[in-house]
Amino acid sequence: QVQLVESGGGLVQAGGSLRLSCAASGRTFNSYAVGWFRRAPGKEREFVAVISRRGSSTSYADSVKGRFTISRVNAKNTVYLQMNNLKPEDTAVYYCAAKIVALYSLPTRDYDYWGQGTQVTVSS
Repeated sequence: QVQLVESGGGLVQAGGSLRLSCAASGRTFNSYAVGWFRRAPGKEREFVAVISRRGSSTSYADSVKGRFTISRVNAKNTVYLQMNNLKPEDTAVYYCAAKIVALYSLPTRDYDYWGQGTQVTVSS
């Protein structure tokens, strides 16, 4: 089992940057793919990005491709989401999630463990 805690959210102007962190408990963090999701007001939760167990593979939603970068440091049990050139439509609660998968798998759904979320607000 793993517990996840997000941090790094806040208020930023359009065009600005934020880096979210997802800190995980447990000794087997490198058994999990980790994804970032977001839920905007009045909308369903959507996939943002995912990184494989060792960080060798990543995948992004089209809406963030080229602006967001997901990375991980397994020695620190932490996954990051660097968000650049933020837009008002990026405003949402951002969640990280973990799933036990095969080595290079990049799941975009059906995650087992979730954090509590961190608010990101982008003003125009």
